[in-house]
This record gives sequence, structure tokens and C-alpha cells, in this order.
Amino acid sequence: MRTLYLECGMGAAGDMLMAALLELIPDRDAFVEQMNALKIPGVHVAAEKAVKCGITGTHMRVLVDGMEEISEDAHDHEHYHDHEHEHEHHHDHDHDHEHHHHDHDHDHDHEHHHDHDHDHEHEHHHDHDHEHHHHHTSLQDVEELIDSLEVSGKVKKDAKAVYGIIAEAESRVHGHPVREIHFHEVGTMDAVADVVGVCMLMEKIGADEIVASPVHVGSGYVRCMHGVLPVPAPATALILSGIPTYGGKIEGELCTPTGAALLKYFVSRFGDRPVMAVSGIGYGMGMKDFPRANCVRAFLGESEGRRENITRLECNLDDMTGEDIGFAMERLFEAGARDVYTQALGMKKNRPGVLLSVICMPEDADRMAGLLMRFTTTLGIRRMDMDRYVLRRSEKCVETEYGPVRLKQAEGMGTSRCKAEYEDLAEIARSRQVSLETVRQAVQKAVQKDEP
Repeated sequence: MRTLYLECGMGAAGDMLMAALLELIPDRDAFVEQMNALKIPGVHVAAEKAVKCGITGTHMRVLVDGMEEISEDAHDHEHYHDHEHEHEHHHDHDHDHEHHHHDHDHDHDHEHHHDHDHDHEHEHHHDHDHEHHHHHTSLQDVEELIDSLEVSGKVKKDAKAVYGIIAEAESRVHGHPVREIHFHEVGTMDAVADVVGVCMLMEKIGADEIVASPVHVGSGYVRCMHGVLPVPAPATALILSGIPTYGGKIEGELCTPTGAALLKYFVSRFGDRPVMAVSGIGYGMGMKDFPRANCVRAFLGESEGRRENITRLECNLDDMTGEDIGFAMERLFEAGARDVYTQALGMKKNRPGVLLSVICMPEDADRMAGLLMRFTTTLGIRRMDMDRYVLRRSEKCVETEYGPVRLKQAEGMGTSRCKAEYEDLAEIARSRQVSLETVRQAVQKAVQKDEP
């Protein structure tokens, strides 16, 4: 199984993830040319060699209108301790929903004060003088921009889904509907390049499974346009809900909203690096220096099996009819449970009872527990979070003498199996007045005919 493992011991930002993945593909220059050919407004992308703690990797330099936009949400926030560092934006707007979203880490050693003719006063840290024209971009604008790019349908779908995660978090933080969330235009172009670039590279790499380490979020406080915020910042903390994270002695915001959203969308599970034969290692470097190498490390290789996080919910029932339990099971399946099953129990007072179990994804567990409470008579539900090994699954269709039949395929961990979809077999057997075995034999003939 082709496995990608992301090591996030120094957090994650969009540019760092893009750089780490870039090092895993053979023709890096062609990818950079492809990115620039997309003509994201004002954006120019370059891959530069970078060294952190003696380790050589790649830094993705994303220029917007000829400059690297300063981050307001990650890696290079001025940190708020007992003394103050100025890194503020003051805005007077007629509307009350605003968000400035940036995603790169840079060193800036001094301040420039910019005065504008409109009602914006900005204090930036820049190494050169330039003028900002501050416009704001809605989520719909971002989605329309992504749809206009010459990339595959999958990349467009993935990129819009990642931005949707960011917008949803900002919506909850600021208390405004998702469609009213606005992004700072220059920072948006920067972040769109990161998100689209990562989605394109994920498609090129084609991993069957993507796993990541727990995410280091940093520590301390950062000063931004809304005031002094704890690390991780509110939007980042929301996005990382359900994902293993930790702080530490390194002060600063190590994980950005864009980095968090990319991890949330692409990673199937978080934990230790699986046993795998590594074929490639990529280092995506941030710009700022820390006591540790400021990078995301990506491992690509082959692993034997796929392991994912799963949750089991269960409750004991002794006062429900079989019909009522069956109805509850149907509701749970309709809601997306991976499996629902019962076992016979002997309960207190010598009553026969039923153990009702639900298998679901961890992010669905609270919702499933609510359904259990609603559709059963239980007063309490046990929850167990665990890992499970699963085979890689796929489906194809074969044309038999009786008509098309779907085949369920599974492979991995040294095994491979294929089984015809029962409902297709049964439908053909009923309509043609033949046995299931006859249809199975027809399927087998069709499969053998298709084999090279």
C-alpha cells in the first residue's frame, strides 16, 4: 500500500506542506512552472533551497504582486510576553465581519508604518516598502477562482473542501454565517496557491493512505488585529478538534489555519509512523529559525496494511421489543454508522437482554450517541476509541451473459479477494428464474475473460 506519512513536530503551514510534498516528486521544476501557469491573480511561486539546523530542504516562496505577504496567523507572529511587540492591524469598517487570512512564516526585523487615505491604519513588519490595497474576498469568490483554474476536477473539489473547513471555523469564531466570512485579498491569493498546490501534489503522489503525527501547535500568545490571542489561535484550535495535538516550550504559533485544514481534510489517522519501506523523504522548510529544525517532514513508501481510528458505542437493553431495536438500527445505518449489530445478554434480575453496538468514525460518535439516546431506552452509552486494520477497497462492474454485476474488491496485508454484490446476483436470479450459483458461475466466466 502506497503510504504518505507527515511528521508535524514543528506544526504545519500550507507552504511547508507544499514544499515537503514537492520533494517527493521527480520533476519539481515542471510543477513550479505548472503552478505559475495557473495565473492565480498576482501570484508567482518559486522553490528555493533552505537549510535548518544543518538539514537541507525546500522553501516555497509565494510572491503576491512581487512581495511575500507577512503572516498574521502563523509561525512569525510577534509573541506576547511581559514586554510588548507591535504586530497589529487596526481597521475601521462599515461592516463588522472581517478576517485577514495569511499562511507563511517570515522573519521581519523592523516596522514600517503605513498611512492610507482610507480608514485603515496598519503597522506591518516588512523588509521593504510597499503599499497595500486592502480588498476582501468572500468564500464564493475563492470558490469561483478555484473553479476557473486549469486543474483537474478532483483538485478543484479538494481545494474548495479545504477552504470550506477554514471558512466554517472562522464563521464559528466570529459568529457570522459562513457566506459572510471575508478574507484579505492579498493573503487569500497566497493561501489559494498553497491549498491548490498541496491538492495538486496529493493527486500526483496518489497515496492510498495518508497518516500524520500528532501536531505540535506551539505555545504562548500572539498579538493580532483582534488583540492578544492564545496559541493555538481560535480558528486553528477549532479546525484541530478531534486531532491529537500538543504544546511545548517553543513559543509561537506553529500550526496555521491553512495547515490545519489541509491535515484535517487529507489525513485519515494520526499517530506513529507505520511500518513502511520508505522510497522518498521530503523536507518543507519554514523561514523562521527555532531551536529545532523548522520543517514538515514527509515520508513516502509502501506499507503492508491500513490502520484507521474507529469508535465503538454500546448499550445494554432489556425493555425494548425486537421491532423497536430493529427500527433504531435502521436509523443508525441511515445516519452513516459503519456497522450496527446485536448480541444476546443475560442481565440483572435474570432478564434476557440485548447488547446493541455501533461502529462509527470518531468524528461521528457524538451524533451517533444522540441517536442511540433518542431511539432506544438506554440511560447510558459506553464509548471505546480504538484502531482497526482494514483492506483497501474498490468496486468494479463486469458484464455477464445475464447483465452487469458489481464486484467488491479488497486487497492489502498480503491478501486479495473479490466478491459479487449479492443484491445484483439476487436481482438477476429472480428475473431470469435461475439459481444464485448459476449467476455466480457467469460472473466467474466474465472475470476470467477480462483477465489478461
